[in-house]
Amino acid sequence: MQSSGLSGGQYRPLSDEQVLMIHEAALLILERTGFTYDTGLDSTLQMLEKAGAKVDREQSRITFPRKLIMEQASRAPERVVLYSRDGKHDLDLTEDRVYMGTGGAAVKILDLESGQARATKLKDLYQLGCLVDQLDNIHFFLRPCIPQDIPKANYDINVFYACFKATSKHVMGGVNDVESFRKIIEMASLVAGDENKLKEKPFFSIITSFAISPLKLSTKSTLIMQEACRNNIPVALSSAPAAGSTSPMTMAGTLALLHAEELVGIAIGQLTNPGAPQLYGGIPGVADMRSMDYTGGAVECGMMNAAIHQLAQYIKVPNYNSSGLSDSKLPDAQAGWEKAMTSLLASMGGSNYIHHAAGMLESMLTVAYEQYVIDDEIIGMCCKVLKGIEVDPEHLALDAIEEVGPGGNFMMSPHTLTHMRTEFFSGNGISDRKNRDRWEEDGSKDSRIRAREIAEKMISGEPAKHFPEDVDKAIREKYEILL
Repeated sequence: MQSSGLSGGQYRPLSDEQVLMIHEAALLILERTGFTYDTGLDSTLQMLEKAGAKVDREQSRITFPRKLIMEQASRAPERVVLYSRDGKHDLDLTEDRVYMGTGGAAVKILDLESGQARATKLKDLYQLGCLVDQLDNIHFFLRPCIPQDIPKANYDINVFYACFKATSKHVMGGVNDVESFRKIIEMASLVAGDENKLKEKPFFSIITSFAISPLKLSTKSTLIMQEACRNNIPVALSSAPAAGSTSPMTMAGTLALLHAEELVGIAIGQLTNPGAPQLYGGIPGVADMRSMDYTGGAVECGMMNAAIHQLAQYIKVPNYNSSGLSDSKLPDAQAGWEKAMTSLLASMGGSNYIHHAAGMLESMLTVAYEQYVIDDEIIGMCCKVLKGIEVDPEHLALDAIEEVGPGGNFMMSPHTLTHMRTEFFSGNGISDRKNRDRWEEDGSKDSRIRAREIAEKMISGEPAKHFPEDVDKAIREKYEILL
């Protein structure tokens, strides 16, 4: 079954009038309230000032005329292609096309053998990439964890190396500074063959948390975002306000503030390099007002992330957002319902690039090997929903009904044999549909145990080679590779 690039848009939490109201509110926020910033953005401020923004350096405040914002938004590409290395997993981000994959910056992982939480390692990142490479319904690999066993000086190059070595699917990740970003371009050029081939089909992209909610530019991330734009490397403009703490308690207020932040990110990127590929990266969340902890599995997260696609569509920019987060600490029933609900809402909303959809637990602090297998099944079911019900003469089955007749049985009908493997979602083997006797004979395993066995089998085999030995040697001679 085709699972990537299917069309969503069946769920629209906002009416057209409400989208316009939120957009107008965001423009008013930028005109009246504006953004603040820290030191280190002098050239960016000068660029904004020259374009028509008002910069009050005494108050560290920038306000933006709506004409400036909308002119720059109109320059951003309506379609962005995130390429894979094998050409089989390209992501064509436009309209309501939906792709779902990994994400996050987890610092813990549930050990595959003990099941207990421990610090993430570089080997985990590589093995997770190998696992995702084999899971058909996970469409891309956004670096899901922060290895705790590598020095900061070698962090970025080793993270991207591990991702490139593990999978041919599109890779996205963050970097710590502009210098590290340039090194990633150098290494990726070696993998691609040369710099021109990389520019033609960039198989990696960058995520930048350019905005610190509410309404503050992050110096380092803004500079990285601008450098990515200069090099035409696609960049996701991550902004993640949490309702009740870093944005208003109401969903509409959170969306208005977030939309304002995204409009500024797009404006800065397009002023830096008109036409640079950017993804509207709104990730609205919810704060638990009892504990002030981030609540990733709330159903409202699914609703707001679906609304994000509508806001991005309004200004005609592809979007990056989130689903599949859970507040549960392990792959249990709570993780299942929270992930299924938010992923179904975001995908039916038509969001283009949905990260966090696989692997995450404990509100982004933890990942688990077996959770990727379970989430591959959930994503596959979401994609089946997007595919819909096919209705044509062959699927209406009038000839088969006539042939079998009243009181007959369709079990041995040729029509049944033709469609039995394609009409219904069969999954990756994680869902158990045996009767109780057979289930007990097979060890009475629950879904977590079954998923763990599938994950162990997938990562224990010989890993696929995603670039030649001479390229690997050249990379290792140039950089201190720790994997």
